[in-house]
Amino acid sequence: MMNMISKLIRDESGAAAIEYGLIAGLIAVVIIAGATTLGGTLNTLFTTVATTLTGVGAP
Repeated sequence: MMNMISKLIRDESGAAAIEYGLIAGLIAVVIIAGATTLGGTLNTLFTTVATTLTGVGAP
């Protein structure tokens, strides 16, 4: 019984899974932040292009 408890205490496989989960969560936050920033930048760029092209080629 005591041997089984000591094996259970020394088992760190659950800790590794939690660490991998935290790393994956952090990567997801970075990707979301980057996509949000890039999306805003692209929106500004396309708005500028659309404004510049308004009236171009009109007879």
